[in-house]
Amino acid sequence: MDNYLYKCLFDILNSIEEINGYFVNNRTYEFYSSNRIVQRAVERNLEIIGEAINRILKKDKSIPIQNAKEIIDTRNKISHGYDQVNHAIIWGIVIKHLPVLKSEIEKYIPEKNEAIPKKEQINL
Repeated sequence: MDNYLYKCLFDILNSIEEINGYFVNNRTYEFYSSNRIVQRAVERNLEIIGEAINRILKKDKSIPIQNAKEIIDTRNKISHGYDQVNHAIIWGIVIKHLPVLKSEIEKYIPEKNEAIPKKEQINL
């Protein structure tokens, strides 16, 4: 796997871990729905995940990522329909779908602690 794809996979994994980090002390919908800063941070990370998957699929369609189209669609809805974001749906994604995506992405990254390729090492 080339560095570009590897970096995109790491971006997905890092965004998932960042989202999980927002809920270390309180993993409830009430906390999420009442905290605009956390909502925006989660939304931004979902945008990153969707864009990274989009880039992966443009470069190599043979990498199987479950629900890739739906993830990209969610990214587009957050980005372009920012005023219509449904927090209950986003919360469902955080609770139900991100753990599945995380385990799926980890299969492609041999050592989670390896250094992430630097941007300057990747030809975009």
